Amino acid sequence: MLTSLVENMLNRNLGASPRAREMCAALQGRRLQVRVGDLGLRIGFESLGDSLRLSRDPEGEFDAEISGSPLNLIALAGPSPERLLQSGAVQVRGDAELLQRYRELALLLRPDLEEELSRFVGDAPAHQVARFARGAAAFGRRGADTAVRNAAEYFAHESGDLVPRAEAEVFLEGVDRLREDVDRAAARVDALLARLEAKP
Repeated sequence: MLTSLVENMLNRNLGASPRAREMCAALQGRRLQVRVGDLGLRIGFESLGDSLRLSRDPEGEFDAEISGSPLNLIALAGPSPERLLQSGAVQVRGDAELLQRYRELALLLRPDLEEELSRFVGDAPAHQVARFARGAAAFGRRGADTAVRNAAEYFAHESGDLVPRAEAEVFLEGVDRLREDVDRAAARVDALLARLEAKP
């Protein structure tokens, strides 16, 4: 049921994006399987040329397979998917370029949740829910930011486990100055040696 809802939503958005339609046509017949590790769930993605087909626990061969936890798979839509792949948090088998092309297509088809919700509950309630969700997300980000700053200040000033930022910057500036001084001294020594060698 959920698979068909997501499939319908993606195909609805496909009609609104010429670039997405072009990519879907180029991917025709290519199959990607997503394994959601913690849930033991397998979802197949296949381009039919003019639409996408999603299937749960699909059969047959796949051109590429990706597996990871739900959070790590969602994080692939973020700005630095390479980090997840390099760390092994998400594993890829088969055609890695195909995964990149499906990822780009998914980003083009990313739904507007407020618009999708309005289909079920109407415009005004959907707007209120979306506004509440945005406010909750912003509150969560601010809370996490504050917690990180407080922890950093505690470890830097109270427990002494970390060096305070100002002290670290002064130390690093001193290191840079020392390196420049050593480089200048080495250049002078080289120049003196060259002069000594040049004298008869």
